[in-house]
Amino acid sequence: MVIVEERFVYTTETHLTVMKTSLFYPGDGFAAYDSNGQLVFRVDSYGPDTRELVLMDQYGVCLLTLRRKWPSLHNRWEGYLGERRDNENQKVIFSARRSSLIGRSSVTVELFGDQTEVYGIEGQFGQRNCRIYDSAKETKAEIRRKVDVSTNVMLGKDVFLVTLKPGFDGAFAMGLVLVLDQINGGDGVVDLYPNTDACNSSS
Repeated sequence: MVIVEERFVYTTETHLTVMKTSLFYPGDGFAAYDSNGQLVFRVDSYGPDTRELVLMDQYGVCLLTLRRKWPSLHNRWEGYLGERRDNENQKVIFSARRSSLIGRSSVTVELFGDQTEVYGIEGQFGQRNCRIYDSAKETKAEIRRKVDVSTNVMLGKDVFLVTLKPGFDGAFAMGLVLVLDQINGGDGVVDLYPNTDACNSSS
C-alpha cells in the first residue's frame, strides 16, 4: 500500500541497514541502505530537544516531515507528506503516540485517509527488537540488531536492520523509526508492549 511514494513499496521482503550518522547526541541523524549498499533514506543530524524531523531520499528530497505535537502527554508525533510549511493547510497523514503514560506501553499509529487505519508497535526499540503490525496483528515491518555475516558477530545498536514485508511502504516505516527514536530518547530502553486499550487513549 502506497502511503508516501510508490517507489518505496517493494514486492518482495526487503532489508534496509540503518546506521546512525553521528554519535554526538542521542537521536542524531540516520542513513538507510539497501542490500546493494545504495543509500535509500537519510536524516541529517538534528541534535537534542527537537520537535521537527525531516526524512529525505538519497537525493535530499523531503519525503516526510515529522512534528511533535506540543503539549502532548502521550508524546504524540504527526507526519506530513513532503516539506511542512506553516502558512499552508497541510493535512496530517498519520500520528503516532505512546498508548499509556506510565509502565510498559505500546505505540499506536493512526493512518488517516478515506478510512483511518490503526497500526501498533511492540517490543524494545532501545534494544533494536520490535515489530510494526496492522489491526489484524499481521507483522508489516521488524526492527532487529544486525549480524555481520562474515564473522557472525552482532553489531552495536547504532547499526540495525529494518525488514519490510511485501507491500509495506518503506518510507512510512522509516518515518516510524524516527518517531520511535524520539519517543525512546535515542538509545534509552523503553518496553513497547501490546495494549488492547491503545486505541482508546488520547493526548
